[in-house]
Amino acid sequence: MSEKKRRAGAAAGSSASKKPRVSSATSYAESLRTKLRPDASILATLRSLASACSKSKPAGSSSSASKALAEDDPAASYIVVADQDSASVTSRINRLVLAAARSILSGRGFSFAVPSRASSNQVYLPDLDRIVLVRRESARPFANVATARKATITARVLSLVHAVLRRGIHVTKRDLFYTDVKLFGDQAQSDAVLDDVSCMLGCTRSSLHVVASEKGVVVGRLTFADDGDRIDCTRMGVGGKAIPPNIDRVSGIESDALFILLVEKDAAFMRLAEDRFYNRFPCIILTAKGQPDVATRLFLRRLKVELKLPVLALVDSDPYGLKILSVYMCGSKNMSYDSANLTTPDIKWLGVRPSDLDKYRVPEQCRLPMTDHDIKVGKELLEEDFVKQNEGWVKELETMLRTRQKAEIQALSSFGFQYLTEVYLPLKLQQQDWI
Repeated sequence: MSEKKRRAGAAAGSSASKKPRVSSATSYAESLRTKLRPDASILATLRSLASACSKSKPAGSSSSASKALAEDDPAASYIVVADQDSASVTSRINRLVLAAARSILSGRGFSFAVPSRASSNQVYLPDLDRIVLVRRESARPFANVATARKATITARVLSLVHAVLRRGIHVTKRDLFYTDVKLFGDQAQSDAVLDDVSCMLGCTRSSLHVVASEKGVVVGRLTFADDGDRIDCTRMGVGGKAIPPNIDRVSGIESDALFILLVEKDAAFMRLAEDRFYNRFPCIILTAKGQPDVATRLFLRRLKVELKLPVLALVDSDPYGLKILSVYMCGSKNMSYDSANLTTPDIKWLGVRPSDLDKYRVPEQCRLPMTDHDIKVGKELLEEDFVKQNEGWVKELETMLRTRQKAEIQALSSFGFQYLTEVYLPLKLQQQDWI
């Protein structure tokens, strides 16, 4: 055999004997499995958390705060709307229309007094831990060229809502828009006036029987009646049960869960549902698949209030994940008038947090550089009063802005598709690693 062939054979043998290297990040991630205690120990921790939550006083429920925001208090500085039955809402619309008719007959024309929902009127109240709407009205006269069209749309929406309530049915915001496309122009116009009408009548938007299309889903240790039909959320498969758009048809809520897991994205929700995470650690899992809709926010608050369970949140490690979490907790400026019904203040931020990227050694190729817009949003969040109230949030945001890195929940899949449910979340729960 020639020297050349002998060398080639030796090289081939040496190559075959080599084993594939495992990255240090993956090795460390796998080593965290050994830190997991038996499930019984983690469940004991969760039971303690659930017990403490059931005994605690809900955030923002102080008597002084409630008195200041009482709807029947003439000196109240903020607008507070409440659920009302169809008869009450219809009666208020009738009085509003009769006042407009008298004004027209007297020769003064008609004008609507509409609460101003401008950004300057939306403030965060630390005592309530939510955004509220300052009580300040502006006139919307029909005789003014600048407001004539808006006044017409307002009158049209009042008429449509009145008809819906008289029939005793529910319609979507899209249905409402298509009743008069030429007048509304685009759905944003009819949606905005619908919120104005809620403020004018002092009722929640759901009291108008106008709802958004189904978006959120729920799965796990929860049963309830949906318009009389009994729903068992442990038998809803990977896709889960769609959260009803009109929450008033939900009744008989029952659960043996120890906590509620709020998830930002559908992909993470499906992983949790397929792995039956709620059977290993009894919980209710829900998601709005991104930006939270009204129905999901109402449903979450109702679960929190009726079941008295702690709520833990799993969102992306980026400014938008934190903004989504803040909408659930403090409310959105667009619907600040209904924040009392739409917010769940005491939510714990479980993950994925900026500090987790180094703590769990998430590979660099799974981290994304923050864009200029990401950085701008992050800095704006640091200036928000509700963020300043939580030292942990401030530190995490500062870490994100310093490293200029972000990551999605799915970055954990680099350690294995089931790493989220098998290691990351169990270890987080065991260590009570939330803020």
